[in-house]
Amino acid sequence: MKYCLECGTALVMKESDGEGQVPYCNACETFRFPIFSTAISTAVLNRDMNKILLIQQYNRPDYILLAGYVNKGEDAETTLIREVKEEVGIDIVAYEYMRSLYFAPSNTLMLNFIGVADSEDLSQVSAEVDHAEWFTLEEAARVIKKNSLAETFLLAIIEKLHADHQVQVNPVSVGGRV
Repeated sequence: MKYCLECGTALVMKESDGEGQVPYCNACETFRFPIFSTAISTAVLNRDMNKILLIQQYNRPDYILLAGYVNKGEDAETTLIREVKEEVGIDIVAYEYMRSLYFAPSNTLMLNFIGVADSEDLSQVSAEVDHAEWFTLEEAARVIKKNSLAETFLLAIIEKLHADHQVQVNPVSVGGRV
């Protein structure tokens, strides 16, 4: 950050107790800590945990994981449930948090989850998704966008599924069901 997000004044580096050098606005007399977006991405699994749902978006040929930005006042788990429902019309009945990675191109901290879908029904896919398709774990690893954050997350999830033979997911109440 070079300028104050409140008043537009050029920021200067100033020592903040216990934080080191932090951008500071002399006009507002306030430290301005770096701001970035937060988003989730999820490998949506079927109930048998042997298929992964991948999507294509924005007229691009690459298959990716479902993802979306965390809204103000929303936690990551709520975002997970909302985004999957909005994008493909499927309810998430259980989930497990995996890890986070920073995505520099959009200045976004990506929080990755495994989500378990209530069904494999793709009849409610939204207009913001060009195509959605279920793949076996091996197929998904072959078709996911190469050298992407989605591929990094997907391969880690597949490794976990093969190692654990089961994911310890947290059930969630969606639409009155657990």
